[in-house]
Amino acid sequence: MTVVGLGFRSKVTPEALLQALAQVGPFDAIATAAAKARALTALLPEALVIGVDVAGVPTPTQSQAALAAYDTGSVAEAAALCAAGPGARLCQTRRIIGGVSIAVAQGETT
Repeated sequence: MTVVGLGFRSKVTPEALLQALAQVGPFDAIATAAAKARALTALLPEALVIGVDVAGVPTPTQSQAALAAYDTGSVAEAAALCAAGPGARLCQTRRIIGGVSIAVAQGETT
């Protein structure tokens, strides 16, 4: 399963999310922090959105804002890894596109 992890601010637009998603290849699901999942579902109602607990998940990249707010270095990376399941690996580390943090992981969900 290929999962796109997203991190975004509360005022993000659907257009910004779609622009970021257009920069990655095909994917099966979108993941974000559980606290953001409802907002993401409202912005992208046709997407399969998975909300996960990202606290304490180690990530290769580090954002001080993500550490302070979510106890992980990257919401996008942590969400993608958690949603893709045990043994998942990042195939695209976090990058920021139009104010949206995006990362991609592949793995097998449980």
